[in-house]
Amino acid sequence: MRPNAPQRADLPGGYAALDTAQVGRWLLETLGHFADHPVEAIIPVAHGAAIAGIRDGTAAFIPPDYEWDLPVAALAAYRGQRDPFPITGSPALPGGLNLGAQLHHLESAGLLAGTTLMPYPQYWAWLLSGEPVSEVSSLGCHTDLWSPEAGEFSPLARARGWDRQFAPIARAGEIIGTLRADLARATGLSPATRIHAGLHDSNAALLAVRGHPALAGHDATALSTGTWFIAMRSPLARVDAGLLPEDRDCLVNVDVAGQPLPSARFMGGREIELALRPGDGRVDLAADQPALLGAVPAVLASGAMLCPTLAPGTGPFPASRARWIGEPADPDAHRAAICLYAALVADASLDLIGSGGRLLIEGRFAGAEVFTRALAALRPHTQVLTAKAHNDVSYGALRLICPELPFDGELTRVKPLEGDLDDYRRTWRSCMEAPA
Repeated sequence: MRPNAPQRADLPGGYAALDTAQVGRWLLETLGHFADHPVEAIIPVAHGAAIAGIRDGTAAFIPPDYEWDLPVAALAAYRGQRDPFPITGSPALPGGLNLGAQLHHLESAGLLAGTTLMPYPQYWAWLLSGEPVSEVSSLGCHTDLWSPEAGEFSPLARARGWDRQFAPIARAGEIIGTLRADLARATGLSPATRIHAGLHDSNAALLAVRGHPALAGHDATALSTGTWFIAMRSPLARVDAGLLPEDRDCLVNVDVAGQPLPSARFMGGREIELALRPGDGRVDLAADQPALLGAVPAVLASGAMLCPTLAPGTGPFPASRARWIGEPADPDAHRAAICLYAALVADASLDLIGSGGRLLIEGRFAGAEVFTRALAALRPHTQVLTAKAHNDVSYGALRLICPELPFDGELTRVKPLEGDLDDYRRTWRSCMEAPA
């Protein structure tokens, strides 16, 4: 693991770009470690806010980094062309989080002519197989390019002609080819290794949720926790996208079958990192959980709290400016208060999409007990559950290859945190309205 290090693209209208070359080297090196294993298939999983293109069998441009801020005039011109939220379920997001904004810039820089486009997971599938495809769970991820209800490219994508540039759509679990011969030689893997189209990472987490008997067939929500905390609800009935508040980081994703999913998100992992002080340590280390839990009563008694938002323009309170009320000096209390903050923001996001019934928290911060237990206390009518780490994104992706793959182990019901979190939540929500 290493920090994201955006590269400056040496291209017309230069932009901050993803270091795909370094990631590619890491990928091949990692695959080489499995040369002595019977690897039969690879299914790429990646985030949904990057775009790739090929021309004449090679990369046409370096995928932009979604945290790069487009020029103000260019972004304003693009936003004037966007479709209404009920059509795409895609809110106007900062930076390049809307893939349409990235395409607008790349086209303005003359980089799209003669290019076949692909979402990011399918870029890696192409790199491994040489076969370009697209896929709906990635196309339908706040891109501005997809209409979830219609199940087709958006009016904007058609008007700009981008729909005709995307590679043919394949199902996420579809075999699109086998490992390129040169990569088979470089990694030691079999050239018969199947390459599948791949999918959006949070959709893989949702597939994991649907794979457990206790969750399948229920109104259930997957809360994927990493840099972003993304809640994707799998409702038993259709939800009107027009009822979601687009200005509070709500959106409509689509699953691998193209079905609309009410979703909400905030930059939870990034905000936790920003709130931590040097020397604080992580909030999810197993050995630290007793101390963090033990610090909660003092935090609640003192009324110490962190108010949103540390990543401006994102989450359920995008316009709020972060500030501490009674910031704790004690390192354990400080980390506990940050976990309470994450639970309060997650609780607000889940309310916005009508989440109830059952909630599975997966990802790195499922091990942060103050966060998970506070969320369980804030949502007493929801069954809040966690699972082993290997039962999340990787398990969901593998279910596309082996639908009968059993769930390894049991879900753990989260014990609600003790203490009066209702009053704490009321005070916290009121701090968005109080002057700084």
